[in-house]
Parts: sequence; C-alpha cells; structure tokens
Amino acid sequence: MADPKGFLKTPQRELPRRRPVALRLMDWKEVYEQQDSAELRRQAGRCMDCGIPFCHQGCPLGNLIPEWNDLTWRGEGRTAIERLHATNNFPEFTGRLCPAPCESACVLGINQPPVTIKQVEVSIIDQAFQNGWVTPHPPERLTGKTVAVVGSGPAGLAAAQQLTRAGHTVAVYEREDRIGGLLRYGIPDFKMEKKHLEARLAQMQAEGTRFRAGVEIGVDISWDDLKARYDAVVVATGATVPRDLPIPGRDLMGVHFAMDYLVQQNKAGAGDDVPEQISAEGKHVVVLGGGDTGADCIGTAHRQHALSVTNLAIGQQPPSERPENQPWPMNPTLFEVQSAHEEGGERVYLASTVEFLSNEAGEVRAIRVAETEYLDGRRVPKAGTEREIPADLVLLALGFTGPERDTIEQQLRVPFDGRGNVGRDDDYQTSEAGVFVAGDAGRGQSLIVWAIAEGRAAAAAVDRYLEGETELPAPVRPTDRAISV
Repeated sequence: MADPKGFLKTPQRELPRRRPVALRLMDWKEVYEQQDSAELRRQAGRCMDCGIPFCHQGCPLGNLIPEWNDLTWRGEGRTAIERLHATNNFPEFTGRLCPAPCESACVLGINQPPVTIKQVEVSIIDQAFQNGWVTPHPPERLTGKTVAVVGSGPAGLAAAQQLTRAGHTVAVYEREDRIGGLLRYGIPDFKMEKKHLEARLAQMQAEGTRFRAGVEIGVDISWDDLKARYDAVVVATGATVPRDLPIPGRDLMGVHFAMDYLVQQNKAGAGDDVPEQISAEGKHVVVLGGGDTGADCIGTAHRQHALSVTNLAIGQQPPSERPENQPWPMNPTLFEVQSAHEEGGERVYLASTVEFLSNEAGEVRAIRVAETEYLDGRRVPKAGTEREIPADLVLLALGFTGPERDTIEQQLRVPFDGRGNVGRDDDYQTSEAGVFVAGDAGRGQSLIVWAIAEGRAAAAAVDRYLEGETELPAPVRPTDRAISV
C-alpha cells in the first residue's frame, strides 16, 4: 500500500490547475497544467489499505488502482505503467476523458474526498511516454489467422491491439480519412490533444496492426466480401445515430447535431479545409443537452468567439452531494462544473424546448422554451411559462440512439436487439459465425472505459474462436452494467 497515514496527513484532494480562462480561450491546447510531482505523490499516498478495494469494481477494466497508486507514491513510475497497462491499453485516453466511476467507488470517499485516481493514472502514462517506456510489443509468433476490425474508436483499437499481440494479422477499417473514430473527431483538442492518439497509433503500427482509413464497409467493401477475406470480423462502429428533436422549426438553417459541429472543428484544427464550416463566431449559441457532448460544444463555441452561449437541460439540476438513492459505492449523478462551464455562458435547467423560430431567410433566430413539469412520470412543457431565447446557432447534444443499421441489416443480416443495438451473445458473437460486436455498437451509448473493456473482452472471444483457447483477459461480459446495490 501507499503511505499508511497518507489519507490522514493529506485529507483534501489536490488536482492540477486549469490554465486561466482568458489564456486558454486563445488556443485549442489542453486545459490542465502539469501537476507538481510532490503534490501528485501526496495524492497517490492517500490511497488506503482498505482491505477490499471497491475501486476495482467501480472500474469496468478492473484497473489495479491501489498497486499503481503505491508505486507512484514510491516514485517507481516504470513499474507503475506496467501495472496500469496490464488492464488498460489506453490510459492516456481514459485519464483525460473517463468520468472516473472508480473514484465514486473509492472507500475513502465514504467520509472524505476520494483519491484522485484519474489524475494519478494520466500522470503515470504521460511520464511513461516522456521517458520512452511505452514501446511496441509485437507478437512472438503469427497464427496465420486474419481479423478485420470495423471502426477505430476506443473499442476497435483495444480489440485490434489485443488481437495483434496474440499473433493474428489485424486490419482496422475506418470510413473517415484518419484513424481514431470519436477520439479523433468527436473530442475537442482542449480535452485531449491528438498527439496522444498519434503516439499510441505509432506503437500499434510498430506492433503490426494495419490501418485502412477512408474505407467504408458496406459501401466501398461489402460486409460479405469482408467476411470472405478474413477469418473473423469485429464490428466496433459505435452508436453514432444522434437523438433528434422533432419539433416545429427543426429544419431551419442553423439547427445542427452537435457531432456535425464538433467533427468540423476538429478537422479544421487538423489543418483541413472545411467548406461552409459551422461556426459560432459572432452568434448567439444555444446548446440543448447537459452532458459531456454539450460541454464540448460550449467550450468550442467560446473558442470560436460566440456572442453568447446558453446551455439548456430538460431535467432538474443534479445535486452537488451524493443523493440517498445513490449510496456509495454507486456512481452518482452530480452537478458538475467542467472546464467549459467556467469559461462563460448560462446553464438553465427544467427547460423544455417547444419550437425553433425563424427569420425571413429561413434561418433560426430564437427558440421558444417553457418550464419543464413532471406529469405521470413524463417531462412536459408547462403551459403559460413560454419565453424566447435568441439563437443564431442551435446544437443538439441529446445523446445517441444506437449504431447505423442499413448496411449491417441488409448485408450482414444480423438482428438488432430491443434497444436498437447489434444483437450478440455472451461471447460478443452475433448470429453470424465469426462476426463479433464490441463497444457502443452492441452496448449502446456508454463511457470510453466501457468501450476499451469491451474491446479487450471481445478480443479474447475472437482469439478463443480462432484458436480454441485464449490467454487474453476478458474484463467484462456483454451483460455487465455499472456498479449497483
């Protein structure tokens, strides 16, 4: 364990400082400064000898958190990254993007602020890259078996790396022009600069994983042809169908899905020419949806110099403290102030959008909202509370309903389940032999840590299918859910 009295000597959480708002709005670099090493070791030393580390259960990957906390406290960074990589292929992604359900399950969190697990994690991997400790691990032998992974988000990349290291020849197909899926085009640079993705892709290429960008399966190559070329196929296309808001005025110019907006900015940030780019510059922006995607839109709009930014959520404002119906070690729904929120704008809860209003040119000029009331368990606009909010740009960040179905249904001929996801069994396999599903395509919209965990587990199932047995770890089953009591 780490310092036996660490949680007594350092009772408070210490996190790295965010760069000043005025400074960070001038660029797209990451928000957080590097944390002082002594401060970081003190925080790692707060990890207790708690007997049963519930943080393991809170993390879908089963990260060995107390072990690498202890190693960080002792200054043994090289051994720490080995223990971290034992369960997590991409800690540089989860350490920046995961909401850290492990911290909600931390035993210290029962009556004190929990250990800063996520920050310790990202510091371990950043130190490892800086010191050259992240090296390729090519397989000792090749099996002669081939696997196609469709989709290059966290689930697809995790499955590909595991299967490559098991000795299979793996090709990752991505319809976009660059590899990375939503890690590349869905996450703003101020949350994760793409140099971290590039560094990991370089390692994977050196290990033998092959990348095929700009190829859409079902269009450029049929699913039948793909199955004929490879011994196994992993579908990791994600849940990319956005949830719409079918109300009057939805077809007005200036009303867009959040992901269309974020993808264009990421492409522009990569140096691409983006014709008719959706921009918030000089506009009154309204973001519908109070989740992470909504926050990404808020931060992006600020950096594009929006005149105003208003964030509307249909439900109630979450509590600041853990509610009674979400006791430890559950992952509670809490009011969160992300970096984008502190950069400006207004957050409004219990706001039901009734209509998008147009100007003479057919462009959105405002939205009509009403106070939300609850009737028979439904959230509906309360009559007589309508008001208008100026809006030149409206971004719908309302979540996702599942994977795109057309070519999968028509060409793969596999069923979808009742939640709109690709159907699969307890071994991640569809009704088509040799075709597996990992991540949001089979699970529905979820967290990056679940995507990586499912990618690793699906890789073990594929390896077992091809070889009759496997030594790859399988951290989760398709039926697993977040920790509950």
